[in-house]
Amino acid sequence: MKPLRVGIAGLGTVGASVARILSQSGFALASRCGRPLQLNAVSARSRGRDRGFPMEGVAWFDNPVALASSADIDLFVELMGGEGGPAKASVEAAIARGLPVVTANKALLAHHGVALAKAAEARGLALNFEAAVAGGIPIIKALREGLGANRISRVYGILNGTCNYILTTMEATGRSFGDVLAEAQKLGYAEADPTFDIGGMDTAHKLSLLAAVAFGHAPALDGIHVEGIERITPEDIAFADEFGFRIKLLGIATRDGRGISQRVHPAMVPHGTPLADVDGVFNAVVAEGDLVGKSVYEGRGAGAGPTASAVMADILDIARGVRLPAFGAPAATISRPEIVPLASHVGACYLRFTVIDRPGVIAVLSRCLADQSISIESMLQRSRSPGEAVPVVMITHEAREDAMVKALAAIVSTGTVMEQPCMVRIERF
Repeated sequence: MKPLRVGIAGLGTVGASVARILSQSGFALASRCGRPLQLNAVSARSRGRDRGFPMEGVAWFDNPVALASSADIDLFVELMGGEGGPAKASVEAAIARGLPVVTANKALLAHHGVALAKAAEARGLALNFEAAVAGGIPIIKALREGLGANRISRVYGILNGTCNYILTTMEATGRSFGDVLAEAQKLGYAEADPTFDIGGMDTAHKLSLLAAVAFGHAPALDGIHVEGIERITPEDIAFADEFGFRIKLLGIATRDGRGISQRVHPAMVPHGTPLADVDGVFNAVVAEGDLVGKSVYEGRGAGAGPTASAVMADILDIARGVRLPAFGAPAATISRPEIVPLASHVGACYLRFTVIDRPGVIAVLSRCLADQSISIESMLQRSRSPGEAVPVVMITHEAREDAMVKALAAIVSTGTVMEQPCMVRIERF
């Protein structure tokens, strides 16, 4: 049978790994997909580097758009990254040329996914992106196919391995956020500029795609509340453990009668629950459906092998002739969802205040919370010499988000606290 001729744009860690798999196993994989897979052409910034696969017989393109427009490939694989620029232009060129597309580009899809999906589906082409979310965990396929008969009410999880590694290491060693981040950069778990990861935007891009597939709407990146892990301290992690929790950066999307709520933030999850037990660079995703109940998926969320595995799964589907709507429903029928504001969220919170140890401080904190109908479930105060700074930690009962924000603002205005209070939401899934 005629091979499926593959062109890859981007030969970084993942792209080179996919190229090696195709070079070494492309014809052997015919038994799984019905036709051989053949690496025909590539494009990258630097031609001279050894990327671990033979270049003989593989066409080189300096311009990824030219590769995407080539008559010598049957499938275009975009692994360059970036929400616009060459990535967007080359995917558009491939679709215009009549080629199916596989991409791992979460930023591109979060910003332009619907337009690209409409263009692809209008021409009967696949737009596959399993590798864009949670690395080697086949969560897009699970939501789109395995759970296709379910009405998904909530999808959430740990979607960034860098943040999970940092929080896990802080917990294990008691070291500061900055110290562990520097180590993660040395080990290659964090980028030289880690803002995208630690600030929560990487998770937000992934959550927008998960929610779109789970709920059948257009990605709504601008409707996600985003917080990072920069303000989490070893002290917070230790207090969380005393209360029976671990701190994780979560992406959470929920659907109810009001619309869709989407949020990314550090959260405390109870010991012994599936997300609490996910350590290091691993990711985990939980989907809740009306038929299946709670379904949990865990695995490596990044790296050459896991991400290449997801890219190859998409390539195999295209070789088999499988074509499904990119976001689970035809792109022409999906629209932006109604966004439920974070202010209406109801939940319990962990609060940490740094105060001067003097009489009346606890009364001030309690009064400001009570004024917003927020009650305290439990509290810890570490004794120090009078007049010294001391942490006061509280776990609240459930309250509305807007009430919590008002209470904290009132506490700051009293001059009682020495720094901005730390608030971490508690999630008991």
